[in-house]
Amino acid sequence: MAGSNNDIHVLNQSPLFIDALKGGAPQVQFSINGRQYSPGYYLADGIYPEWATFVKTILAPQIEKHKLFAMAQEGCRKDVERAFGVLRSHFNIVHRPA
Repeated sequence: MAGSNNDIHVLNQSPLFIDALKGGAPQVQFSINGRQYSPGYYLADGIYPEWATFVKTILAPQIEKHKLFAMAQEGCRKDVERAFGVLRSHFNIVHRPA
């Protein structure tokens, strides 16, 4: 997005993330390998702030486990970006505010 609609500006104006900073994020519960998690999270790249709600990739992973995580996380994040690109191209409301 151009100019004033870049990711960080939108993040700083987002009621969703403003609420998250105040501890009012939507409640999400999920289970992975039998372990329960309750805080939701967002896949992010390096431009985002160091907030607990953002999961960034591991920079320069050295061990195989970290390499696999980084590859899977980056792949999922790119899939979401592509999906929003398709939505923006088909639905004007997603591209510009109403």
